[in-house]
Amino acid sequence: MTTTILVAADARWVRDQMLAAFVGPDQRVVEASSGHDVRALVGEERPDLVILDMQIGNMGGVATCIDLRLEESGGRLPRCTILLLLDREADRFLAGRADADAVLVKPVDAGTLRRTAKRLLAGPRTAPPVGDAAAAAPEAATQA
Repeated sequence: MTTTILVAADARWVRDQMLAAFVGPDQRVVEASSGHDVRALVGEERPDLVILDMQIGNMGGVATCIDLRLEESGGRLPRCTILLLLDREADRFLAGRADADAVLVKPVDAGTLRRTAKRLLAGPRTAPPVGDAAAAAPEAATQA
């Protein structure tokens, strides 16, 4: 079974980092460079995991996460698992308000990304809550 991961970031290097972390025959990465494109891609692709960078061109990661959650609550999109990539620790509060399933503070190495994704894909809310990055990935708590 192929796992589909939607990555939304305006920076090419962030999307390249995600592609490198999730390369494999059983994984498919779909890219978006605009926050406005994410809603349509979630509807079309039905990704198993959505990774949103804080910076996504015309619509940031928090706004995109909120948009997806509103569409889900309105029954227009299925529930999706969302990982937010934060620029700094102080952004955790915003991520929590947006109802992200998990967060990581950049820079993030490929191993941390894969472990976090594995936990998130294991089932509903099996990953540590947003405020517990140290449990999700010990090195994520110390990254700035």
